[in-house]
Amino acid sequence: MGRIVLGAARGGERRSGTPPQDLTHRQLSVLTALLDRMDIAQALTVIDRLCSAPLPRQHARTDTGTAGPGWAVAELQTSEDFWEDCSRRQQVREQYECDREALAARLAERWGPPQTFSLYSVLERTMEGEALAEPWASLSHHVVDLTVWRHEESGRWTGLGVSQWDAELPFQLLAVVTDQDPP
Repeated sequence: MGRIVLGAARGGERRSGTPPQDLTHRQLSVLTALLDRMDIAQALTVIDRLCSAPLPRQHARTDTGTAGPGWAVAELQTSEDFWEDCSRRQQVREQYECDREALAARLAERWGPPQTFSLYSVLERTMEGEALAEPWASLSHHVVDLTVWRHEESGRWTGLGVSQWDAELPFQLLAVVTDQDPP
C-alpha cells in the first residue's frame, strides 16, 4: 500500500514538499480525512475482511456492526451525538462525506470507478409497504446514498455510506457488503 507524504505536519510545522496553497476547501478536507480523522488502513482491513468472509445466514451483531442473510454492515467511524450542541452538525456531516470520498478513492484504485446509488426510491417503496431485500430496505431509513462497486466474480456489492438516524444522533461511516442486488 502506498504511503502519502505531505509537507505539513500535524503540529503545524512545515516541511519541504508542502502541498500547493491553491488547494480547494474540499481537496483540503479530503487530505485531512486521510491523515487525521480516519484510520484508512484500518477501514480498508475491515472492508477486505467483509469482502472475503462468507456472508451470514442469520441476523447477528458482529464485532464491527450488524449482519443478516446475505449481507454485512460495518460501522467504520462514529461521530459524537448532537443532543446538547448541534452547532457542529453540518461540519461533521461534511467531514464524514469527505471521509467517504477519501476511502472511495482508495477503493477505486483497486476496483475501478464506483457508482452512486440513491436510496430515496427504496425509502419511498418501503414507506408504501413494499417488502424489499435487506440490507437495502433498512439502509434507506438512515443513509441517503451509497457509493457502490459490483464484483462480478463474487456476485457481491460493496458500498460506502454516511448514516444518521436523526438530527441529534451521531453520523456513521458504513461499509456494506451484500450478495443482494439493489432493488
